[in-house]
Formats: sequence, structure tokens, C-alpha cells
Amino acid sequence: MSILASRLSRIKPSPTLAVTQKARELKAAGRDVIGLGAGEPDFDTPDSIKEAAIGAIRAGDTKYTNVDGTPALKKAICAKFRRENGLTYTPEQITVGTGGKQVLYNALMATLNPGDEVIIPAPYWVSYPDMVELAEGTPVSIACPAEQGFKLRAADLEAAITPKTKWLILNSPSNPSGAAYTFEEMKAITDVLVRHPHVWVMSDDMYEHLLYDGLSFCTPAQVEPALYDRTLTVNGVSKAYAMTGWRIGYAGGPKELIKAIGVIQSQSTSNPASISQAAAVEALNGPQDFIAERAEVFRQRRDLVVSMLNQATGISCPKPEGAFYVYPSCAGTIGKTTPDGKVIGTDEDFVTALLEAEGVAVVQGSAFGLAPHFRISYATSTEELEEACRRIQRFCAGLRG
Repeated sequence: MSILASRLSRIKPSPTLAVTQKARELKAAGRDVIGLGAGEPDFDTPDSIKEAAIGAIRAGDTKYTNVDGTPALKKAICAKFRRENGLTYTPEQITVGTGGKQVLYNALMATLNPGDEVIIPAPYWVSYPDMVELAEGTPVSIACPAEQGFKLRAADLEAAITPKTKWLILNSPSNPSGAAYTFEEMKAITDVLVRHPHVWVMSDDMYEHLLYDGLSFCTPAQVEPALYDRTLTVNGVSKAYAMTGWRIGYAGGPKELIKAIGVIQSQSTSNPASISQAAAVEALNGPQDFIAERAEVFRQRRDLVVSMLNQATGISCPKPEGAFYVYPSCAGTIGKTTPDGKVIGTDEDFVTALLEAEGVAVVQGSAFGLAPHFRISYATSTEELEEACRRIQRFCAGLRG
């Protein structure tokens, strides 16, 4: 008799973390591997943020804090929402967790009952459906293919809503596709939600500051104030401030929901690290000019990767509006054979063969709910990206059939 809980059978380990781990293992074994699986900026955390953390350590700010965030950090988050998003929250409407992932997980655990449905546009971040399953909800995926820009259409959302729908999870700019909604596109989505007052909105805004080509960011509660009382606006410091390892995410929402999230957190992790919270205060309150400078570097890398991938036989790569991912189709390689006789039957076959043959680690699109694609993170050096794309071109050119 197994000691393991039956709920474990409903979920799987994160494919993105698995690819990153596999790449590390191959490197440790001496293989020449370029890992493009991790959603992690290659830039370092700015020095002013590091100094704030060091200052907190020296000042003895190393004790437990309030379960869901220090007053100083909640104040900084309120100011950020007001300054950048036109959203007014009080500290009682703010929760701080150990990364955005914990905030999302806590919210689902606090609100879902067995059978409650959560609408998730695909391609989606790999963790969304598994977190819904862990909370005993039912994920409802809506395919959003490349021909519609990987974006949810209002009519498709309308058709998917049932009396059991509890949440819509919306991620813009998107992981994995980089798709970002314009104000008009977001308004079409929020218009549908206004007509269905039982549906709440979980807006994952983690890539807010990584937008290109003059596109302005917008979030649902900002676009449609009528949704303010049933929207959880989630963000964090990991991407814009290159603080992935610091593990600080946060959200603003209705007091009742924020309080419930705090209850879940009080019986799981308790407070995020006090040092990381002090660093996050400086991140949100301190200099912001480097964000746009780094975003411009990401834009240049995006253009490079899109251009080079579109020169690879059988690959079609749309140009994303934001984040630091591309989500190319490998449909043109399906059915072809590698030089050592392996048939490419799926996007997972493609990424496996690519890693074995050329040492390039990417993540299969099936992990994100929309195949046959693969995700590349271009949050790495330009030199490595160029080399990786050359290897992909060479791999694709060598396929037969």
C-alpha cells in the first residue's frame, strides 16, 4: 500500500524546471549544453537592492514578520499599484507570498470547492492547471492558437463560462507565448466578465514591465473598474528586478479574499523571508530606470531569435509583444526523421532529439497546453542565443523526409 496521497496522481512535476535540471546535469557531465528552458533574467539584481538586503541583515531585521508581509512592503506595493496601474488598495488589501506562485496557489486553495471550474487560456504557464487540480477544482482550457495571436477571444470566453466557473486566469504578457493584450483586447474580455458576476479574475501581471514596440500595459481591474471587487491582481519582483531567487510575489484584492489567503499562508510557510522583503521595498521604491534599459536588451534579443528561428527549416516563429519567450511552431518537422533514424512524431520528440543532437534545451509546447510548439527563453546572453539558434537551424536542416 502506497503512502502517497491520491491527489498526487492528478499533477506532474514542472516541465520547465525538469528541462532546466536536465540541462544542468548534462553540463555537469561535460556536455556542451545551452539551456533555454528557465524563465529567469540573466541580469543581476541591482546593487541598490542588494545593499538594502545587507542593511536589513546588519540592522537585525532577521526575525519573523507579519504572515503576509511587512507594513513597509505593503505600503510600497500600494504605492506601486497606484503609481503604475491606477489601482488604489489599502494595506489590508495586499498579500505578500514566497513568490507569485505561492500567491496564486493560496488564492486557489482559499476559494475552490470540488467541481469549481477555472478557465485557463492555452498556451498557459505550466503550473496553472496543476494548482487548480491540487485545490480540487477543474481546469477548463481554451485553445488560443497562433493565428489569433495566442490571445483569448471574447466569444470563446463567453462560450466557456458555466454556472460552475469560479475564476478566469489571465496572464499578460504571457508565459509561454509572450502575447500581450492591448487595451481594446482587454476591454473585450472584461465586457464579458461584467455580464457574469459570479466569475472572478486572477490577473498574473508578472511580466508587466517587459513590453515592446510601444505597447502599453493594462490590467483587468484598471481597464474595467466594475471588476475591482472580484479581481486578484498578482505581481512580483522576480522578472523586472531580476530577483527570481529572492522569492517575493504579491497581490492586491478584496479584503475578504486577502484575509483568506493569509489564513492559508499562516498554516503553510508563514512569512516570506524578512531579508527578501526589505530588498523588495527598495526594488519598488528605488530607482526604476534600469528596467526600461534591460527591456530594450530583451527586445533586441527577441528580434534576433525570431529572425534566426524563421530561417530554420520547418519552424515558424511569431514575434511576441512581451515577456522574454518565443513560442515557435515545429509543425513543419513532424513526421521527419533524424540522421540516427528517430521519427519526430510530437513536439516532445522534437525537443528531446534537439537536446540529444545539438545540446540545446527547450521546453515542449504540450507542457503549456498547445502543441506542436516549443518555448525558448531568450533571457540569456546574445552570444549563447546566436549559437543556440545556429544549432537549431543545423538540426532542422539535417532532418529527412
